[in-house]
Amino acid sequence: MPEIHPDPFVALFFEAGIINQIGTTFLEKRLSDGLLASHFGVVNHLMRVRDGATPLELARAFQVPKTTMTHTLAGLEKHGFVQMRPNPDDKRSKQVWLTDAGRAFRDETLAAVGPIFAEIARRFDRKDAEDILPTLTAFRQMIDQLRDEMD
Repeated sequence: MPEIHPDPFVALFFEAGIINQIGTTFLEKRLSDGLLASHFGVVNHLMRVRDGATPLELARAFQVPKTTMTHTLAGLEKHGFVQMRPNPDDKRSKQVWLTDAGRAFRDETLAAVGPIFAEIARRFDRKDAEDILPTLTAFRQMIDQLRDEMD
């Protein structure tokens, strides 16, 4: 059995990181050539949080440099998943808007990973998942606030 770090906070970060790596692999194996988890993440964010975000807002949300986000958005634009439009509130910036193709990409991707979640549900008790989710959410919110305070 693998060694678990004695500090539970360190162990929590290790486990979360490994879960993220596995989830990214599951996702990217089901994406079309040339598309990455980062592309899906941006489309999903725009649908879930706010369509029409600026590239800088997206870069902050994903904690990546603006140049990295610009590259990701260029890939999404190339696939026809987003449109860049002038920002009416700030003429120096643009806003990112989903297209119908972008919405379809998200729906198709969620359908493609559906069997993975069905298998997870078969192997892992739903009640256990429901029980740990509020704690994980609270932890994520706390470290998000800490990140802002430590910057």
